[in-house]
Amino acid sequence: MGEQQQPHLRTVVSYVKRGGRMTVGQQRAWDRLWPTWGTTVPDLPAGPIDFGGWFGREAPVVLEIGSGMGETTARLAAAEPEVNYVAVEVYEAGLGQLLLRAEQLGVDNLRLVKGDAVELLTSHVAEGALSTVRILYPDPWPKKRHHKRRLIQPGFVALLASRMAEGATLHLATDWADYAEQMLEVCEAEPRLRNAYDGWAPRPSWRPVTKFEQRARTEGRASRDLLFTRTTP
Repeated sequence: MGEQQQPHLRTVVSYVKRGGRMTVGQQRAWDRLWPTWGTTVPDLPAGPIDFGGWFGREAPVVLEIGSGMGETTARLAAAEPEVNYVAVEVYEAGLGQLLLRAEQLGVDNLRLVKGDAVELLTSHVAEGALSTVRILYPDPWPKKRHHKRRLIQPGFVALLASRMAEGATLHLATDWADYAEQMLEVCEAEPRLRNAYDGWAPRPSWRPVTKFEQRARTEGRASRDLLFTRTTP
């Protein structure tokens, strides 16, 4: 029998709904590509997404949660043409910038979802559908009273594990030391995940150094990566 459907996990969200208009270039990329590449969570039909139908092929599905302005996402999708790469983000201008970057790189294996990742995973991703999940530099919510808003919590990681195929990889990265410790503790407590390393993972050479990460280095914050593998149920 399959795993039980996960309940809705929270009453607070881990993101801020940012405003701001898209630039002319972002808007043009949006107008060209969004009708084919993009959708919103509320616009998805009931039930799991047919990723093969959406991409026009069957391939391993990589889900990146919180693609930001797309600096890393576009480059990783371009470097992995053999996968079906899905990015979920709440910030419309960020999605527009990602479309612009992807178009400049000639990427065609990328699809975008605007909305809440928890709702997407709970209602629209089948159990065992994902080969890789990436959550790179989620909002750290550094004030202690806001830590409940952090995305990496036990219920959310359990939901992720249920949507990952056996042998799938969960890759996390943050430049906030206490959040890194929380990520490690939460993921190691999930019985369906196994740490691929003894503690922190070496920084993957294929992960681009973004302006965001470079600024963190300048401010004295070291990045930490975690790589976990989905084990048998």
